[in-house]
Amino acid sequence: MDSQIYGLSLAFLALLATTASALPAKPASSAAQINSNSVLVALLDSHYTELSELVEKALLLQTLEDAVANHNISIFAPRNEALERDLDPEFKQFLLEPRNLKSLQNLLLFHMIPTRIQSNHWRNKPVHHSSLCRDAAGELIPIHEKNGEKIVGTARVIKSDDIVRPDGIIHGIEKLLIPKSVQHEFNSRRSLRATSAVIPEGAPEVDPRTHRLKKSAPPAPAGSPPALPIFDALAPGPSLAPAPAPGPGGPHHHFDGESQVKDFIQTLLHYGGYNEMADILVNLTSLATEMGRLVSEGYVLTVLAPNDEAMAKLTTDQLSEPGAPEQIMYYHLIPEYQTEESMYNSVRRFGKVKYDTLRLPHKVVAEEADGSVKFGHGESSAYLFDPDIYTDGRISVQGIDGVLFPAEETVAPKAAPLAKIVSKPRRGKLLELGCRMLGAVGQNHHFSTCH
Repeated sequence: MDSQIYGLSLAFLALLATTASALPAKPASSAAQINSNSVLVALLDSHYTELSELVEKALLLQTLEDAVANHNISIFAPRNEALERDLDPEFKQFLLEPRNLKSLQNLLLFHMIPTRIQSNHWRNKPVHHSSLCRDAAGELIPIHEKNGEKIVGTARVIKSDDIVRPDGIIHGIEKLLIPKSVQHEFNSRRSLRATSAVIPEGAPEVDPRTHRLKKSAPPAPAGSPPALPIFDALAPGPSLAPAPAPGPGGPHHHFDGESQVKDFIQTLLHYGGYNEMADILVNLTSLATEMGRLVSEGYVLTVLAPNDEAMAKLTTDQLSEPGAPEQIMYYHLIPEYQTEESMYNSVRRFGKVKYDTLRLPHKVVAEEADGSVKFGHGESSAYLFDPDIYTDGRISVQGIDGVLFPAEETVAPKAAPLAKIVSKPRRGKLLELGCRMLGAVGQNHHFSTCH
């Protein structure tokens, strides 16, 4: 009996092994599950709070999980003071702007090496290592020991082997390591601001009938503002040309307007809460192409961007008429470069400020309200909700919490025409006396004036 059961068990096990070998193998997951003893978990729970917050803001958790799953890593973590107080405020603001997300990611990945480096690996002779930053692939990080101190790049190690885990190790350093690619992007942004501040000299004459220059404009330096006003450079409206038509601008474009428009639309998507605005700019209208052309020709724009909650309140009647989305968006484009600070200072100083829009001849009225800037009138008013979402010197995007509409023009009713009252001519006193004397003798019927 026992031998029969034993033989049956062996046969059943053999059948299971054959079936398992015949089944297709499951594909391996792209990244192993990160356990609680990982160096990445230790970094997020460590006293390097400033660095861990930047890692979360830069959306790098998935990237680091893949890196930890593939190999050991060494993280050189700057102390909190280096990121909080010692960092240049202007450079920190540059890194935290949503449009500079790629620069922030490159900066953080430059502090991570896909090799396990412990405290006993430092040598007097520099050893160069590549980082996880792909954009800085050609820039290696030298690691060496000098006068008893461990050096990483240009920073001194203040606490080696601070956190040790099976899949990585964390060393504390005294300051931030900045790759050359990030420094170059920061310097290029500064030069763009300097270029966009060129003051025009003189103004050519424009023929009011054709809206063209009467004579050729004098040569202007590269990057200077265009001679024509922006309203003359606009393409015909949707009622004339549904597709974007070329404006009267010149062929020499000193700015890459298309890239800047794509950059600010991508910033709206990353920022969150402005997906409807980005969708209208790209899909429902040709405004993105028009804005890119205007910026390439040297014009500047301020976009008042309604958030998704405000766009959801638009009715079908407001969007169903031909050209309605374009007209709504044109009313939210100001042909000036305005920031939160400049607009708030204006309304504080002047009370009410009227800004031109690309929807002629309507203007947007701004005034101070509750310590902020309020746009529009009555129920169609909106407040400055998310200031300075995107500012690059050419395009400024300011988030508002409502959709603006121009004030309806009220036409005064025509007054009814007054009836003409014909008055009889009045006779003089001498004529009156004469008519009386003629009447006394019965001769007044001979004179018509006496009737």
